[in-house]
Amino acid sequence: MKNKVNEIQISYREKIGTLKSESIKSSQHAAKLLFDTWDKNTIGLHETFKILLLNNSNKVKGIYPLSTGGITGTLVDMRILFAIVLKTLSVGILLAHNHPSYKTEPSEADKKLTDKIKQAAQLFDVRVLDHLIITPNGDYYSFADNGLL
Repeated sequence: MKNKVNEIQISYREKIGTLKSESIKSSQHAAKLLFDTWDKNTIGLHETFKILLLNNSNKVKGIYPLSTGGITGTLVDMRILFAIVLKTLSVGILLAHNHPSYKTEPSEADKKLTDKIKQAAQLFDVRVLDHLIITPNGDYYSFADNGLL
């Protein structure tokens, strides 16, 4: 009798059909793209963590909603994050999550998570271009623009 190995399927979907042609030029451009695809009914209710997947030309391959949490936080499983990145053959990523509180400043937990993801990404030759915090009114904070990446 053969042992059957469990197969896990991970997939991602584009929110809008034009994503593949989008090339990220700045944090402002990325924040607008992410905000436009965020569910406006939930952006002010709970935190969601997303990954913007990029090819070598910084063209968007897709947006993957990695986790949804509570009012003040959400958990990010590093194994699932990198399973998505590797399965989609992405060479660059942009991290994003929302703050329902409308505060754009990152918490210490946000900073530690970003650093942990950046260190792990280096092992796979994946570039972490930015981590954006987006508020329900479209304001944002860029780790890269503020020297934290």
